[in-house]
Formats: sequence, structure tokens, C-alpha cells
Amino acid sequence: MLKNDRWITEQAGQGMLEPFQDGLVRHLDPDQRERPVLSFGCSSYGYDLRLSPQEFMIFRHVPGTVMNPKRFNPANLEPTPLHEDEDGSYYILPAHSYGLGVALEKLKVPPNITVICLGKSTYARLGIIVNTTPAEASWEGHLTLEFSNSSGADCRIYANEGICQLLFFEGDPCDTTYSDRKGKYQHQPERVTLARI
Repeated sequence: MLKNDRWITEQAGQGMLEPFQDGLVRHLDPDQRERPVLSFGCSSYGYDLRLSPQEFMIFRHVPGTVMNPKRFNPANLEPTPLHEDEDGSYYILPAHSYGLGVALEKLKVPPNITVICLGKSTYARLGIIVNTTPAEASWEGHLTLEFSNSSGADCRIYANEGICQLLFFEGDPCDTTYSDRKGKYQHQPERVTLARI
């Protein structure tokens, strides 16, 4: 069953999402409808996470290099500076490139829930694809988020604003949670976590 805003708010009160924004934020000054942001917070049947300003890394082309998930080479990634102007804080994801960021909110998934992370339509309309990522039962940490810029133009990726949506699905209790099996991505910090075997 897909969980609703009431359930998400109740669970956030027990530490499932920190920090938690009750309701969807579209303007930093909602009374004046000024300073629009890419929406974040609790929606009807999901939660829009924000991108952390802590770190964003882009895969760079190294001639002759073949990426290997079993022997990931961190030298293939380069940090990207955080820029700021009147529109907010942002990273630039170059055309036809791939980057890694991290969620600002810390997630603590209940043992009978699996979370699916999906991209936001505002970014999808620009050609930015957020990789669909699961967070399994009892997973805990800051999600590392993967972005692909499929367009021919560089694109801003805003920090401290909505970047993806979480959907919470309840299932029958499982025999072994992600925490029980000591999953390799458990307790990710608010930093990009690289591929592990």
C-alpha cells in the first residue's frame, strides 16, 4: 500500500525524516509568493527531498578508462563548486554528463516499508534524469542521488530545494531487513557515497 501524508507526518515525528517539512514549500516567502523554489516537503502521497549543498561530483572523461563497479576509481570524479545568485544556490551539471549528489534529509526507513526515489517532473522537462533508487526496509542515512543530463545544454541543479520524490510502500514484514544483513550502503553520511562491492 502506498502511504499518505498523514502517515508520513506521523512517522517523521518518530524520526523517519530529519529535517522534516510538513506540507509542500513552493515559495520561501509564501505570503508574498516571492522567492520561488523547486518544491520540497510532504505532498499527498510522497515526500520531496532537497539536494544537500555539502557535495556534488561529476564523472569526468579519462581517455582509456573503463568504469568498473567492482573496482571503482574515485579519480574519475571531480568535485563541482556551489554557485549562488538571486535564484539560489546551485551546481552546474554539464550537457551529456553524469553527477552524484546527496539528500539533505536523513532517512530512517521503518522495517515494513520500502521507499522508491523518483525524479521531479520540473527537472525531467529539462532532460535531467534522477536515477530511480530504492531504500529498503530499515535502511538509514542520507541517500546518494544520481543525475544524468541527457540534454545538449548545461543545467543548474539547485541545492536546498526539491530534487526528487520519495514514495513509501508498506509490505508484509520481511524475514531480513537491510539493517539485519548489514547492507553496504547503510548509514550513509551527508556526503556522496561511491560504488561499493
